[in-house]
Amino acid sequence: MAYSFLKCYNLFFLTIFVLVLADTLALAKHGGITRHYKFNIQMQNMTRLCQTKSIVTVNGQFPGPRIIAREGDRLVIKVVNHVQYNVTIHWHGVRQLRSGWADGPAYITQCPIQTGQSYVYNFTITGQRGTLFWHAHISWLRVTLYGPIVILPKKGVAYPFPQPFKEIPILFGEWWKADTETIISKALQTGGAPNISDAYTINGLPGLFYNCSAKDTFKLKVKPGKTYLLRLVNAALNDELFFSIANHNLTVVEVDAVYVKPFKTNTILITPGQTTNVRLKTKHFHPNATFLMAARPYATGPAAFDNSTTTGILEYHQSSNNTNKSSKFPLLNPKLPIFNDTTFATSFAKKIRSLANAKFPANVPKKVDKRFFFTVGLGLNPCPKNQTCQGPNNTKLAASVNNVSFVQPNVALLQSHFFNQSKGVYTTDFPINPPFKFNYTGNPPTNIFVTTGTKVVVLPFNTSVELVMQDTSIISAESHPLHLHGFNFFVVGQGFGNYNSSKDTANFNLVDPAERNTVGVPSGGWVAIRFLADNPGVWFMHCHLEVHTSWGLKMAWMVMDGKGPKQKLPPPPADLPKC
Repeated sequence: MAYSFLKCYNLFFLTIFVLVLADTLALAKHGGITRHYKFNIQMQNMTRLCQTKSIVTVNGQFPGPRIIAREGDRLVIKVVNHVQYNVTIHWHGVRQLRSGWADGPAYITQCPIQTGQSYVYNFTITGQRGTLFWHAHISWLRVTLYGPIVILPKKGVAYPFPQPFKEIPILFGEWWKADTETIISKALQTGGAPNISDAYTINGLPGLFYNCSAKDTFKLKVKPGKTYLLRLVNAALNDELFFSIANHNLTVVEVDAVYVKPFKTNTILITPGQTTNVRLKTKHFHPNATFLMAARPYATGPAAFDNSTTTGILEYHQSSNNTNKSSKFPLLNPKLPIFNDTTFATSFAKKIRSLANAKFPANVPKKVDKRFFFTVGLGLNPCPKNQTCQGPNNTKLAASVNNVSFVQPNVALLQSHFFNQSKGVYTTDFPINPPFKFNYTGNPPTNIFVTTGTKVVVLPFNTSVELVMQDTSIISAESHPLHLHGFNFFVVGQGFGNYNSSKDTANFNLVDPAERNTVGVPSGGWVAIRFLADNPGVWFMHCHLEVHTSWGLKMAWMVMDGKGPKQKLPPPPADLPKC
């Protein structure tokens, strides 16, 4: 009797669950709806690498909850801060057309949400579909505050590739045993480099190659003869990563929520801030083997880095009479490039091309209104009096764009701009070229001290911009993944050495260049991008290696209102946090 009651009870709740799930999926298929989420920022104990620590999370989850929407949907996300730290959330890669108040970078578009306070991020996803992600955008809190954004096409609209059997988000992260807020605070005080991470993670789990982590290993169970869509996100703080699955090819179909011409590869390179969708076709038979998926860093500078490897397991479903054998199958390892394989990095980047067809055109600005040339790289600040510093020759390490190391203001730039209160907050004299010419990738100049300031570039509405970003060899040449908020841009050219405007422009790809929101400036080289400044507001641009952002490798674009009503930034919401 008790058994049959329990059976009926379980069946009842299973039916309810299926109905709720069906209802959720039906809603997901309906375009242009409003979706509500609540993010409680709270501390949570988490054990990794034999050690328990208290980390900042959303709703106690690590990684954080998945946001699912369709192109055209409106998202209303209430963020409530229950922790000791000031918090903001950035919806990385979302265009935020006329909704700059919801973009999230602290002191750029908003003051942070203070302890006990809340803020509602309200924005519509316009003309985008694919994988993006959300993360904290203040100090180093994004080390554990991140999660995927899955944007499905509008209802009834297919992918430009065959429908996958299943879709799986795979988020790469970085883990420190110590408290990361203490680490970066100490580094900024002493002027030295912060301590490197202790592990990388796949969906929050370090994997087999780390102490105490055999159970903390991500497992992907697959069926033979099926196609899976892996939604890859690099949410690591400071490291570009190679990724591969043993004995399986991957087909790249999208980057940064933009479809690309599909191409096969056995290894992906993905920088912090980038997303990549790949199709994984499983073998048509049970292979009697288990396959490692692995990620490890691509590192180009001389600084210390975490040279470890995170792993997950790709396991084929076994028939019920064969389940005990799977643990005895051989475990096959993928072959990853060596840590400084710039040849592979360059070759991989060149394969990424926009679809550039009638349905998904590449609207590359052909006419350029304003040209900018920015050097990006490292430098030094002098050590304050009566202090010993840990940078070279008793200095403090810094980073800059056109030799300006950005100083974070005390009030948000967007507010100051909107209410015409720029005095004492920012100036509009950001240099459009480096302060002086030198052999950028050769011997550095004798004076490598940076200047400091809160400077922005002002752009009239609808300005078409060409920006060349040039790495420098000051302290060391290094690859820098640059992220632009509020826009996608087209990667029209890249090369090594010093950019030469009279020669290099002839090779620009204006037909089907990659369209992205984050691009790696090659180590000892340059990249050229174009974008249309059609989004009024203040838009942050920075290196997505968090240590370089902390050192000042960041700046902002101020795009003015246009003349039409739909070309102006609306007033801020009533609950915009105060500083």
